[in-house]
Amino acid sequence: MVDDAGRVLMQRRGDSGNWSLPGGIMEVGESLEDCVVRETREETGLDIRITGLLGIYTDPEHVIEYSDGEVRQEFAVVYYGRVIGGEIQVSDESTEVRFLTLDELAELPVHPTVRLRLDHHSEQRQLPWLG
Repeated sequence: MVDDAGRVLMQRRGDSGNWSLPGGIMEVGESLEDCVVRETREETGLDIRITGLLGIYTDPEHVIEYSDGEVRQEFAVVYYGRVIGGEIQVSDESTEVRFLTLDELAELPVHPTVRLRLDHHSEQRQLPWLG
C-alpha cells in the first residue's frame, strides 16, 4: 500500500524487529484479495482497495522456524493498494505501523526478501514479478 506521497505502508514486526509489509495467512473460503484486505485491516487498522499486482515471490532459501517449532517455506503474493478508510493502529504482531519512504527504509532493518519486493516497487515494473 502506498499513500499519495508514494510512501509504503510498513509494520515493525514484534518477533524480529524488522520492518515488513502487512500480510498473513489465507483462511478457508477466502480469496487472495479478501485475505489481503482482511490482513491489512487486522495488522494496520486501515481499509484498502487493491489496485494491482507487484508479483509472486518464492524463495526456497526463505525458511522460517517459529517459536512453537513450526517450520515453513514462505511465499508471498504482493499486491498494490490504496487506503480507503480506517486509522493506523498497532496489532499484537507489531510494535509500530507507518508509511515510510524508500530512502527511510534503506536505513532500517528489512529482511532481504522484503527488500527485493521494495526494490521491484521502486523500479515501477510493468509486469508482475514471477519468481
